[in-house]
Order: sequence, then structure tokens, then C-alpha cells
Amino acid sequence: MRRNIATFTRATDEKCVTTPVRGRTAAVTVSVLDADRDAHVLMIKRAPRGLNSGQWALPGGRIDPGETATEAALRELYEEVGLQLTEDHIVGALDDFVTDSGFVITPIVAVVTGSPRLQRNPAEVQSLHRIPLDRLVSDDLPRWAPTPEGPLLQMPLRSNMVVHAPTGAILLQFREVALLGRHITVAGLQQPAFTRV
Repeated sequence: MRRNIATFTRATDEKCVTTPVRGRTAAVTVSVLDADRDAHVLMIKRAPRGLNSGQWALPGGRIDPGETATEAALRELYEEVGLQLTEDHIVGALDDFVTDSGFVITPIVAVVTGSPRLQRNPAEVQSLHRIPLDRLVSDDLPRWAPTPEGPLLQMPLRSNMVVHAPTGAILLQFREVALLGRHITVAGLQQPAFTRV
């Protein structure tokens, strides 16, 4: 995984769409936990109130003034799930993803050996979910649903958990680049209407 990400040339928002509106940048962490044994990615379900309520997501949020994407991703990871990492845990970044609502999301990939203790912040996170890396590379992923606007990405990760873009797009690129060593872009993938807030 480290080697695959090291050879990947990421697209920043300047390369794929437009410069974001001030205050419309965010960062998320694709956290690979238990990397030395039964590796999995940490997902959250957002609290049923506030921004993106009830949606499946990766821990993350807005980049504050003066912060780098990595600093913001690590801060949000700690604030939301109690996982305190350093830049030593970072193995790279995936493409910036521009959402239909105008946010530019930078995905940061971090790797943690062992099984760290997690503590969700109930104000922001309804529940925590561990998705095995084996599931992310399953043959039935990704799934594409036909719509009048074109194919809609669906990442059915477990029963009652279907993840769409932007989070689904980030997970799809993580799967292809980090896990399978195939360099793809996910810019412009269709997003369902409920994510446009």
C-alpha cells in the first residue's frame, strides 16, 4: 500500500476543476487500522443533526485558516473518534474531490498498526464502523446504478451501508490506487442529491 501510494501522482483541485471558494476546503482521513493483522478502514455515520446528518463518511471536516490539509485531517480525526495520530502515520494523499456543493475535499491516508482505542464524539458521530480491506477489494465493488443523469456509484460495504460519492469516490480511488496499484481518477463522479448540502 505504501509503495502504491508513493508512485501515485495526485490531482489537486487546480488540476481538476476550479479554485475553491474561501472556507470551502475540507480534509478527511482514510485510516487503515490494524495494519499488522486484520486491516480495515474506519468509517463513521454522522450524527442525526448538523451538516451531512446521518450520512456515511470518513472522519474529517473543514480546513481552518492557517492549517494544512494533513493538519486538519488529523485534528478532525481526533475530535470525532479520539484517534490521535501524527504525520509519521501518513502515507500519502489521494486526489482532491470537488463536491457538487462546492467543497474541495483532500483525502489523507494514514496507517496504524495495532488496534487503537476509539472514542466517538456523540455531537458529531452516531456510530463507528470498521470495513475490512478484503471487502473493499471484493469483485462486486464498485456497483453502478443507472439514472437519467448517468451511472451513479454505489459502494455497498455491508448490510444497510451503501456509500455514494463523495465518500464512495474516495474509497473507490483508495481501493484502486492504494490496494490494487491501479491509478484512476474519480473526479466528476455523479453525486446523489442528498449529499449536496
